Amino acid sequence: MRHNVAHRKLGRVTEHRLALLRNQATALIRHERIETTMPKAKELRPFVERLITIAKRGVAAGDANSKALNARRLVGVDIQDREVVGKLFETIAPRFADRPGGYTRILRVGFRRGDSAEVAQVELVGSEYDPKAAEAKGEDKDEAKPKTKGVGDRLKAAASRMFCSVIIPSLANCPIPGRAQTSNCPSTLITHWERRAATPRSFHLDMV
Repeated sequence: MRHNVAHRKLGRVTEHRLALLRNQATALIRHERIETTMPKAKELRPFVERLITIAKRGVAAGDANSKALNARRLVGVDIQDREVVGKLFETIAPRFADRPGGYTRILRVGFRRGDSAEVAQVELVGSEYDPKAAEAKGEDKDEAKPKTKGVGDRLKAAASRMFCSVIIPSLANCPIPGRAQTSNCPSTLITHWERRAATPRSFHLDMV
């Protein structure tokens, strides 16, 4: 019987499970919002909140008796990224200075396609999702991003480049049927070849 067994194994050995929680904690502190499965989210919550509590105690103690340095070293055991550790002590810990626990929130967002695993969103309290800000940001990206050409436009552009760089120089001195050669202007040649492309294929074969 599994009496007094508090944590989930998540189908992993101890080393793999610990590495998973460390990576997810790093991502959560960096982005302040991640999506994962519900069992992983429930295991991640106490793991991250313990790190935030250690950082809060270090910030509150200050540099006296090297407690801040000791707190950074304790956090550094689980968080290897120095930038993330700096953000934890400089931004996140002061944000929760007056909050006695409960630094994260778990939201159920549905089920994953494929295996129908329940998916949850883990976020830090105070970094709530703002749909209006997201829509405004998306509109700005759409305005800044140039419109992409379709396949037909790209084919036309490639044919135009080939025509202007290969066919026109080679036919610059050739007479145009049905018209006096008064000029080697590319526009004249383009008009002729457009008319030739519009005629039926059988007509070209009869001419050959």
